Amino acid sequence: MNWRRLLAIVVKEMRQMRRDRITLAMIIGIPVMQLVLFGYAINLNLRGLDAAIVDEANTSGSRAVVMDMLATGVIRPVAEARTPQELVDMLRRGEISVGVAIPPDFERRRIDGREAVQVMVDGSDTVVQSAAIQLARMPIDGGASTRPGTNADIAAPISVVAFYNPERRSAVNIVPGLIGVILTMTMVLFTGVAIVRERERGNMELLIATPISRAELMIGKVLPYAAIGLVQTTVVLLLGLWLFQVPVLGSVLHVYLAAVLLILANLTLGLLISTKAQSQFQAMQMTFFVFLPSILLSGFMFPFAGMPRVVQWIAELLPLTHFLRLIRGIMLRGASLWELWPDVLALVAFTAVMMTLAINRFRKSLD
Repeated sequence: MNWRRLLAIVVKEMRQMRRDRITLAMIIGIPVMQLVLFGYAINLNLRGLDAAIVDEANTSGSRAVVMDMLATGVIRPVAEARTPQELVDMLRRGEISVGVAIPPDFERRRIDGREAVQVMVDGSDTVVQSAAIQLARMPIDGGASTRPGTNADIAAPISVVAFYNPERRSAVNIVPGLIGVILTMTMVLFTGVAIVRERERGNMELLIATPISRAELMIGKVLPYAAIGLVQTTVVLLLGLWLFQVPVLGSVLHVYLAAVLLILANLTLGLLISTKAQSQFQAMQMTFFVFLPSILLSGFMFPFAGMPRVVQWIAELLPLTHFLRLIRGIMLRGASLWELWPDVLALVAFTAVMMTLAINRFRKSLD
């Protein structure tokens, strides 16, 4: 062992690392990102679930029950509904996570000790379902009874009805999300090294000399991987149905259309990374830097509703966030792709922006 030669190698690696700005950023960026995400953004104690309330009784007691529920902080009204059926439709479209229905005969039901309030919850997310169940366990009495001759409070029995996953099976929620996770990891990585690999193999000069345009080159790089993504989607769907009996309540065609939207979004993001990276190793590093927040902030591992508002705004920039809403809405709630149009538009816009940036970035790298 020659210590001088060993020291020379150590110094050489440190100098090379110092010149590699992406690696240097990852050394500091990854621990900072994990600390912020796990310490600040991830919250399993859900509060402020999106809700809508239908009070058909409209009595002082029913209004007091609503105020008691809102005071718990578990739900917050974000939409208006007039009938319980509208609540069910909102749940299917993913506009709310919890619906509260108070029947017209609320007072009689409360006096008789029967179910007086019904809480409808989107059970496709088991964590949200568990949080909503807290409402039925909290001491909500609807205020003191104002009926003559009654001195004690009369509790308002609350029932919780879980739609779409009454058995509370975790696989029902996880398997559809795994389609997005797998497509995000593989599609970004595949195209993340596409341009870099051509450059390292010496094929870039040949491609530049051909009459092919920048847009043709980029789109040509994307299309083969899009077919691979559809194959991966099919494998996960079949295994999920066979091993875990995960239902597909909506249209299978809409499932594949949603998958195509995510595939294109991830492929264009990978192309942008590929035009920035100087080596395949850098491309993999940058892919990991994108993949980590996608997994943690999209709602796959941790509930989206539990994150601070600022973090939710950041998560809205991630394709996986919108895909999870699409795939769970279609597969688990039976919604159509057109009912979930805001997330469709978000993925289309993301794809257009990433492809434009990748094409412009590729042109600049050739100058």
